[in-house]
Amino acid sequence: MIPSRRLLLVHAHPDDETITTGATMARYAAEGAHVTLVTCTLGEEGEVLVPSLAGLASDQADQLGGYRIGELAKALDALGVTDQRFLGGTGRYRDSGMIGTPQNDHPRAFWRADVSVAAAELAAVIREVRPQVVVTYDPDGLYGHPDHIQAHRVTMRAIELASQPGEDGDAWRVRKVYWPSEPRSLLARGIERFATSAENPFAGERDVDALPFVTPDEKLGARIDASAYAEAKRAAMRAHATQVDPGTWLHVLAENLGVEPVGVEYYIRAVGEAGPGTDPHGWEDDLFAGL
Repeated sequence: MIPSRRLLLVHAHPDDETITTGATMARYAAEGAHVTLVTCTLGEEGEVLVPSLAGLASDQADQLGGYRIGELAKALDALGVTDQRFLGGTGRYRDSGMIGTPQNDHPRAFWRADVSVAAAELAAVIREVRPQVVVTYDPDGLYGHPDHIQAHRVTMRAIELASQPGEDGDAWRVRKVYWPSEPRSLLARGIERFATSAENPFAGERDVDALPFVTPDEKLGARIDASAYAEAKRAAMRAHATQVDPGTWLHVLAENLGVEPVGVEYYIRAVGEAGPGTDPHGWEDDLFAGL
């Protein structure tokens, strides 16, 4: 029997799913929803944080992507997610590196992909899985990474394509789309908390509006309390050992800067009508609210 609730997430690299949406994934998987993760690249250009594995890096043996497949599998096991696909097949698209770098010009770089082709590949997954809810990045890719921006473009186009009949005449309309973000109020409290810390994850920045991934509270649409799955998210982060050092700003951010319960994740509602919510801000507390 097909689960009544189906959630599909599109992320650029292994580890993105855990850092930004890991607790949400764990919560819905535990509640019986079908959770599908589509990962767009193998993350070949990531920085290797484990010295003994430094030889895997793209400028050396260039084997990091294959290693990260295993890390992703361990992370998803911790989150309880069993349905994961690589867009277009394993290795179809390559990590593009940061914006403006030579890696952007690699012939397989996701940044260079034909959006219509990649979107058609994703639309086929959407028609198969039939998710009511899709999660991906905002138009700025959360913090400007070219692969995140491309994931946004491909996903939004794929949702349009999936709503049109495919070769077999099948079509599927996604009801709601969410983009993960962070509320301005949370980051403002985080800046204040770390203002005098030697391990300031904001690199000394004091202007909250100068940070990426900041959304005014009134523009957010959902606050998902998955704090019961905080340890699952931590375990998944540990699984991405080559990428997520416990002392990095990404880890601190994923831990909600120590000012919110770990496992609470926030979203902009980009498509769909708001459902009921219990939050004083009017935010939904369930991505499937109203469906």
